[in-house]
Amino acid sequence: MKLATFTYRGRDHVGVVDDESRRLHPIPGASDMLDLIEHQDKLNRGLAPRDGVPVSDVQLKAPIPLPRRNIICVGKNYREHAQEFSHSGFEAGAVKGAEIDEYPAVFTKLPSSVTGPGATVSLHSHVTSSVDYEAELALVIGRGGRDITKADAYNHIFGYTIINDVTARDRQKNHKQWFLGKALDGFCPMGPWITTADELDSENLEVRCWVNGELRQSANTRDLIFDIPTLIATISAGLTLQPGDIIATGTPAGVGIGFNPPKFLKAGDTVRIAISGIGELENSFA
Repeated sequence: MKLATFTYRGRDHVGVVDDESRRLHPIPGASDMLDLIEHQDKLNRGLAPRDGVPVSDVQLKAPIPLPRRNIICVGKNYREHAQEFSHSGFEAGAVKGAEIDEYPAVFTKLPSSVTGPGATVSLHSHVTSSVDYEAELALVIGRGGRDITKADAYNHIFGYTIINDVTARDRQKNHKQWFLGKALDGFCPMGPWITTADELDSENLEVRCWVNGELRQSANTRDLIFDIPTLIATISAGLTLQPGDIIATGTPAGVGIGFNPPKFLKAGDTVRIAISGIGELENSFA
């Protein structure tokens, strides 16, 4: 099941996406996506076909437009990307031969960084001159918990969406810890919707990204250094995950700093990300 947050005739709704008819069916009684995640019984209520509206008639928003907490992100989680980052000159403290971390690198992005499909993302040219893109599979926690085991990890996932972990590389390098390079307003495009966990094999998903139609990133989630159960077990160790928490799992090789010279985003550029079983997320930059 695909679940979207959208605006229709001036009101926000949460609804089920019908792929065949390209219509959205609002879910009765669901005030927003976080409410739906916490009260999943609402998904079992009947959805009358007459309630459907064409996808073309709505404005899609990020599936969770304003998360309650920071988005949890994982860095350097594909081997080739870890190597391109280390060799780019933009990783503070990079050590040759130590490109692959022993433990996951975890950082966060603010809720205010979230924006939706089709939104124009500011390059914030007054504070950075090196904005980059990062296509990522993100998981959404459905059942909270602390000290979650790897064996039980998938039972805590509600579904999956797409995130573009937009990054100001100069700020990421200059400040060593990545927060200031990652959390600028609009630097977390998300969408187009959430695909529920029962519909995906998250260990075998194609992740691709195009910039102005040029394919830049192409990988499969089976190439993750730290798989999803490991990430959930690591992050939840002594830390309670809550329903609606979002974890971005890392980006493949092919980001702007992987080129010589680097290919940073500029005004007018369009980034399109596709993940099999979910859909496509496209944003322009200005």
